[in-house]
Amino acid sequence: MANTSYDVVIVGGGHNGLTAAAYLARAGKEVLLLERDDHLGGAAVSAAPFDGVDARLSRYSYLVSLMPKQIIEDLGLDIELARRRYSSYTPVPGNTAAGLLIDGGDAEATRESFKRMAGSDADFDAMQEFDAATGRLARALFPTFCGPLPSRSEARKLLDDDALWDELIEQPLGQSITRRISDDVVRGVVATDALIGTFTSLDAPSLDANRCFLYHVVGNGTGDWDIPIGGMGVVSRELERAAREAGATLLTDAEVTSVSPAGGVRYVSDGAEHIVEGRHVLANVAPAVLDGLLDGGQSPAVDTARPENARPEGAQVKVNLLLARLPRLNDETVAPEAAFGGTFHINEGYGRLEQAYQEALEGAIPHPMPCEIYCHSLTDPSILPPELVAAGAQTLTVFGLHIPHRWITEENNDARRAELQAAVLASLDSVLAEPIEDLILRDANGRPCIETKTTLDLEHALNMPGGNIFHGALQWPFLEDDAPRNTAAERWGVGTGNPRILVCGAGARRGGGVSGIGGHNAAMAVLEELAGQ
Repeated sequence: MANTSYDVVIVGGGHNGLTAAAYLARAGKEVLLLERDDHLGGAAVSAAPFDGVDARLSRYSYLVSLMPKQIIEDLGLDIELARRRYSSYTPVPGNTAAGLLIDGGDAEATRESFKRMAGSDADFDAMQEFDAATGRLARALFPTFCGPLPSRSEARKLLDDDALWDELIEQPLGQSITRRISDDVVRGVVATDALIGTFTSLDAPSLDANRCFLYHVVGNGTGDWDIPIGGMGVVSRELERAAREAGATLLTDAEVTSVSPAGGVRYVSDGAEHIVEGRHVLANVAPAVLDGLLDGGQSPAVDTARPENARPEGAQVKVNLLLARLPRLNDETVAPEAAFGGTFHINEGYGRLEQAYQEALEGAIPHPMPCEIYCHSLTDPSILPPELVAAGAQTLTVFGLHIPHRWITEENNDARRAELQAAVLASLDSVLAEPIEDLILRDANGRPCIETKTTLDLEHALNMPGGNIFHGALQWPFLEDDAPRNTAAERWGVGTGNPRILVCGAGARRGGGVSGIGGHNAAMAVLEELAGQ
């Protein structure tokens, strides 16, 4: 490669790195992006995991909530997001004839479902009030996500409701849920948003659950989670197109081996080592990975608010399945198309979630395992070939909670994967009228079309330490009042302590999820700094 000096070198070609590349190249900067894999997109990709079956699943990430409309419009992305009519369905444990169906298109039907499930609609009103409260939080905070960080005091003032701020930001979330809602199942429906990928108790004083909950309910001011038409790979392909058309250089099969504090980046491509220099280096890798790349550890790889010695830990197992059809439910009052049309909660009552956390702390796989299911193909059958659509085939993605990475090692990963897969299927069977395994299609080699990913599998495939889908502990989308704001990187939440090296991925403040926010904000910080020079 003739050119060895760039305005910006981006390490990692996930969707955030592509977002940063597109913005910076559109601003006239010379950008080089380096990706170790043979494809771009990171976790936001579609793949055909089953041999001989043309079913392109959103393999790792599957729904979109946090991607701002501003980014889609700024970059001219051709992305269609479909809203699901049904919010969720939750069977009542131990009662095969009862379940809670929350129908976004029919409030009265939802109220009736509350009555059938709990004998009262009191919690319907309570949940409506809680949703309205989180909606106020979303509308206050989400508009700040693509701008410099507000301070804690400024964010509190934006909400303009001290009681609600204290309830959702200052006090353990479990207190709010149990005070507002009486039924265990309804409490669990609310609580799961606080636990996806986060290993904690809802009453923990760390407030990890609160931060996880916040990012799950603020997206675009509504908290809606939508289906990307064509699969998650469409999001990354559109970002790649935008970056290439803007003039960014995107290299795959280019593994970065070191980053120097002065902006030098070493990488290996085609068996040869190359060295390039960036006026700025953007790390679209986990802060812990960046720390390992920095020469001599001379620069902290994380924001000063984050403990430097904390290794990220994921806490989930993910299972993709291809079924001949939707399974029949124990609850015959609900059609499978409605139950699987939103988020299907299994064994996720509030008490069960807390009990599962305690079981996991003691080293046991929770039984029954709290799980939730998403059926992409009901909303978007385009990910399946016409013959499978005509035959009634459906995809399921199952996310099992409270499965901490600490259990899993290189030596036991295969055995653990099999154990966790069996536990997930058993949890599904507990609410179905037929065994799920009887419906799993076979691939070209006669193997079941089921794929299970442990946290260690994610670490191997995506370079996510500990399989943590957020690249580390989530942070508040605001700065403490006394936090430094002296640099553009500090103001935008992408700093590392080194003015030339910024975080642009999920490890940035406000960076979790498929959003592009980390990439956008790192690009804005670079442009702000360059404008001031």
